[in-house]
Amino acid sequence: MVTASILTIIFILIALIFSGKIKNYVIKSIYLFKEKQTITSRLKQFSPSVHSNILKKFKEAGVNYPPKNIILIGLKKEKRLEVWVSDNSSNYIFLKNYPILAASGTLGPKLKEGDNQVPEGIYQVESLNPNSLFHLALRLNYPNSFDKQQAKKDNRTQLGSDIMIHGSNVSVGCLAIGDIAAEELFVLSAETGIENIKIILTPIDFRKKELNTQNIRLPDWSSNLYKKIKHELEKLSSNSFHPDFIQ
Repeated sequence: MVTASILTIIFILIALIFSGKIKNYVIKSIYLFKEKQTITSRLKQFSPSVHSNILKKFKEAGVNYPPKNIILIGLKKEKRLEVWVSDNSSNYIFLKNYPILAASGTLGPKLKEGDNQVPEGIYQVESLNPNSLFHLALRLNYPNSFDKQQAKKDNRTQLGSDIMIHGSNVSVGCLAIGDIAAEELFVLSAETGIENIKIILTPIDFRKKELNTQNIRLPDWSSNLYKKIKHELEKLSSNSFHPDFIQ
């Protein structure tokens, strides 16, 4: 069986050398050499340790486990992934932070395949990957309808795909949060239901400051996108928010 470290090195080389359909074909071929796991087998493997770590946080937050809804906020500039949870559809409570260990690219939205950019926008979890090259992963629904609409207006094609929040500490266009954090998010997402999870990816924390666009090349429609992101962030309660406390 191919080890995780070797797979990681191979993936990075593939991302740098190949693009498009060739890269996808090579990656799918690599999966054939991996030991196959299912979501159920991963939950059996990791749920006991995850529950021992995270249930205390839910008790402190006063939210039942599993929650009814989750919002994940990926802050690119701050390199932080926030977890907000709720027992209903409106009152969200801050649960914890995960440091983002790696994320390629710069501030600004993803525009095309191979630009190594982390997307910016409001996304859903499309699926859980129990056999990720980077331990475990949450796959985002990039490109979403907004991304596709803007690309059509700009006459852009080949927007890219396979954007993940995953384990390990390396990444090309995704968010790497480490294996332990990936295990927690994987179990939490599976037991909550991926249809009940929203992901907000933002260049900076708009609750605290504005984006300095002087040295950033942004498409014309980015201002509209950032208004949508700000609106989503403003919905969240700040009663238990600790922006400088990395757990």
